[in-house]
Amino acid sequence: MATTATIDTTTKSRWGGGVAPMNASYGKLMMWFFLLSDAFSFSALLITYGLIRYAHPAYQGTVSEFTFSTEYWPIPEMVFEAVPFLHGVHAPLIFVGIMTFILILSSVTMVLAVEAGHRMDRKGVIKWMLWTIIGGLTFLACQAWEWSHFIHGTAEGTVNAMGETIFGANLTENQYGPPLFASLFFFITGFHGFHVFSGVVINFIIFFNAVVGTYEKRGHYEMVEKTGLYWHFVDLVWVFVFTLFYLI
Repeated sequence: MATTATIDTTTKSRWGGGVAPMNASYGKLMMWFFLLSDAFSFSALLITYGLIRYAHPAYQGTVSEFTFSTEYWPIPEMVFEAVPFLHGVHAPLIFVGIMTFILILSSVTMVLAVEAGHRMDRKGVIKWMLWTIIGGLTFLACQAWEWSHFIHGTAEGTVNAMGETIFGANLTENQYGPPLFASLFFFITGFHGFHVFSGVVINFIIFFNAVVGTYEKRGHYEMVEKTGLYWHFVDLVWVFVFTLFYLI
C-alpha cells in the first residue's frame, strides 16, 4: 500500500512572504543588499589598483637611498611620512595610523550606540552617536590635511623625464611617482571619504531623531542598527584601503 508523505509547514523560521525574511526586517535586508553592491564597487577599485601597481616597476634599492621618481612606483612609507605641526620630521605612516585608529574607535562607539538602542536607552544612544559623529568628522579633517600635503608636495620636488621640476601631485602630474599613483590615490581615498561624509550626515540625522524622541515614539531603535551596518562597512573598507595603498 502506498503511503503519502506529509510535509511540515508549521516551522516558524521558514519565511512565508512576510516583512521579516530570514528573521531580518525589510529595512535591514535592503541595507545588506546595498552594502553588497557597494562592496563590489570597492573591490573593483582595489583590484584595479593592485593590477596597475604590479604592472609598474618597483624601486630596487634600499629605503634609506630612496628618491622620488616617475620611473618606478613609490614606497608608501616615504610618501606618507608627514605629521601636522611637525615640519621636517620623518614619521612614516604615523599620521595615517592615527586616522585609522580614530575611524576604528568610531566603530566602537557605534556598537555602543546600537547596544543602547536595544536597551531603549535614549541618553546612551544620543551620547554614543555624538561621539561617532565626532570621530567621523575628525577622520575627514585628517584626510583633508593629508590631501592638502599630498597636493602641495615637498620643497625639493621631483625632476621628470622632460627636465621639469614637479611639486606635489594632481591628476596629470605626480612628484612622488607615476601619474597613475596620484590618480588612484585621489579616486580611491576620495570615494571612501565620500562614504564617510555620507555616513556622518546620516549619523547626524539619527542623532537628531534620537534627541527629539522619534524612536521612543516608535518603540524601537532599529534605524540606529541599520545606520551602524553602513558605518561598520565604511570602517571595514578603510582597513583594506589602508593595507593595500599604504602598507604594500
